[in-house]
Amino acid sequence: MTDDLLDIADELYALPLAEFTPARDARVKELKGTPLAARVKTLRKPGTAAWVINLLVRREGAQVDQVLSVGAALREAQQAMSAGELRALTRQRRQVTAAVTTQARRLAGDEGLRVTEAVAEQVEATLTAAMVDASCGRAVRSGLLVTALHTTGVEPVDPADLAGAIAVPEALGFEATAREAVVPGPPDLHVVPDPDRVAKALAAAEERLAAAVDEFDDASATHDDALVEVSRLSARALQLQAEIDEHRRALADLEEESESVEEELGEAEEARDAAAADLRTAIAERDAAQQTVERAQRR
Repeated sequence: MTDDLLDIADELYALPLAEFTPARDARVKELKGTPLAARVKTLRKPGTAAWVINLLVRREGAQVDQVLSVGAALREAQQAMSAGELRALTRQRRQVTAAVTTQARRLAGDEGLRVTEAVAEQVEATLTAAMVDASCGRAVRSGLLVTALHTTGVEPVDPADLAGAIAVPEALGFEATAREAVVPGPPDLHVVPDPDRVAKALAAAEERLAAAVDEFDDASATHDDALVEVSRLSARALQLQAEIDEHRRALADLEEESESVEEELGEAEEARDAAAADLRTAIAERDAAQQTVERAQRR
């Protein structure tokens, strides 16, 4: 059943974004009464960034494979790199992901979807994750993403998070089927006017509206996340500044105490030197007196 589910998912996630939900629901009706129907019904509509990545994988699979291969090579190479080399590696990785993101935006534009900067950032973050983490790379290559991916590059992606980002958790290792863009043919000048054209135009407009709403929701969620992160980091910055000020005050107190101790030490050393001189004088006088006593006794 898993193979059948993957085949169906492969078809659904290759569709234009606005067609996904009606096509999925239609397949569920076709499969009504079978165990597969329930699984197909759970397939989630991809977010805009995930859909763009899925489109890129199917249209430019060879280039995606090349990006993943470069990522694997860089992961091996960075183990023995110096800090400067790692910075150069990071710049190179950013150049690659930025270039491929630009191409993905063009492909989406050819499909009638304008990719906003917010969505483009998610696309680039997903490509970066695919280069940094091998599991993310396999998830991207499946062409079944439902959400964008992100990784810090320090720790591996949580398997639970990765499973939630793929339509079919068993899809790791599955590779999306390549699909060419559909080129519209020449217009048929003898087509009979469609009496339902107004209804169809309205349906198409509603689909575009739904896609725009999804895009807005994605951008809004990204904006909200950014606000939360800014608030968190601002609070942390204030906390760290307060700690720095406290340590500075403590350091100033210690420096003042150190100066005072240095002065006392100087005075103590002077007293020690004076006492040592007095002691030497007393010793000399004692020795002289002792010698006088001894001479008197010998007489």
